[in-house]
Amino acid sequence: MFQHLLSVFLVLLLLHQFTFVNSKRELVTTPPLPVLPLPTYAQLKWQQREIIMFLHFGVNTFTDSEWGTGKENPAIFNPVGLNANQWASVAADSGISLMILTAKHHDGFCLWPSRYTDHSVIRSPWKDGHGDVVREFVNAAKSRNIDRGLYLSPWDRHDPRYGHDLAYNQYYLAQLQELLRNYGSIREIWFDGAKGPNAPNMSYYFGDWFAMVNELQSSINIFSDAGPGVRWVGNENGFAGSTCWSMINRTSLSIGNASIVGYLNKGDAKGTDWLPPECDVSIRRGWFWHKSQKPKELSELLEIYYNSVGRNCVLLINVPPNTTGLISETDVRRLKEFRNALDTIFTTNLAEKSYVKASSRRGGKDGGFGPENVLDSDHLWTYWAPSDEDDKDQWIEFSEENEGLRFNVVRIQEAIGLGQRIKRHEIYADGKIVANGTTVGHKRLHRLRQMVHAHKVRVLIKGSRELPLISSVGLHFDPFWHPKRALGGNETVLGE
Repeated sequence: MFQHLLSVFLVLLLLHQFTFVNSKRELVTTPPLPVLPLPTYAQLKWQQREIIMFLHFGVNTFTDSEWGTGKENPAIFNPVGLNANQWASVAADSGISLMILTAKHHDGFCLWPSRYTDHSVIRSPWKDGHGDVVREFVNAAKSRNIDRGLYLSPWDRHDPRYGHDLAYNQYYLAQLQELLRNYGSIREIWFDGAKGPNAPNMSYYFGDWFAMVNELQSSINIFSDAGPGVRWVGNENGFAGSTCWSMINRTSLSIGNASIVGYLNKGDAKGTDWLPPECDVSIRRGWFWHKSQKPKELSELLEIYYNSVGRNCVLLINVPPNTTGLISETDVRRLKEFRNALDTIFTTNLAEKSYVKASSRRGGKDGGFGPENVLDSDHLWTYWAPSDEDDKDQWIEFSEENEGLRFNVVRIQEAIGLGQRIKRHEIYADGKIVANGTTVGHKRLHRLRQMVHAHKVRVLIKGSRELPLISSVGLHFDPFWHPKRALGGNETVLGE
């Protein structure tokens, strides 16, 4: 009996001590409220990819054309050396985590053996009509842990049902189901409104298409002028607007409407929908492979990168396989140069060892939202947040009193998981302005027109939707940058 009472006493004593300790425990400061709209999980993952790959391949590859007529003989499609594993290896070596294949372009030729048409690989001499490019593409990408995407052109110049709304939409939906049911996980599906001026009148049942896509693939992003997952940037040169919001009003958008390209390019600070932009551009002048063309110079690709990824976009770079069925060696070399250049520029953050302070911090010294968060490896969910009382001209500053900081690129990133906020910002080096801009979003890059050597570098937020949340800041050196060759911009003082 005594031992039982002693045991109960000891348990009560331990509980009392536990309660006492916890009553003294400091509570962690809560994160700030998000600013709507917010990205979905799929959109957030997509944004972090930064560079993805397009593969334009089909009968146009063999006719040396960009837009097929729909009258091509499938017998011309014969990529005798096709090796989708080479495509995937090139993508993996380039740091690319998503590849999108043109399963059907405007000519209507299908790269898979569709049950609903014989205008496909079934009538090709390639593999005696038993080949399936989509299957080989999917298997190769999967083997390299690369996610897959598909483009199924709405405009079909071959099928006689085109121009007959009900019949063609039924045909299109049937093919959409084939691709999304039979080829595993698809992370992006590409729709556009491209068609020639003499194309028959045709109403696409986009609402039905989108509903079917979401039913068949739960983690997919739908690309089109109007989303609903990813929007077109409004041009095919890979340049976003110097102001570029991920928000937009989808009710103002329609697919194939040329009058909205400016709105697509910039987005809308008051937009009610999260619809981030994708910049599509080809490594060559054309979208399909042409023997007469060469890949863009490294300087051009870097220019595109700074004006796409560096302006809150994902860069979709097209790398077309040739008539053999391989990515040409010249393109492989250029992609390797591009990847090496990006690694050279951005692997080292010159601000990493500097002393960092801010105008204020949420929750005080131990609140968990200090400026040191912008120098860690988490570029999304750890961030500097100013205090609620610090409601204008918030700043974060980096100091290196001995050797100073030498750089010609400034990188700023927001914690976009809690919304896009920054409207205007300025960058100072030892008290002198060296760059300014408007939006930041997932990533903003400023290339400065001259090398900067400073002991103090300050990022000043001049305007924001609620409090700014900065997840990462970097100072970098770009040895490939030649300002005299630049196209120039209008949003910075000494940068672009």
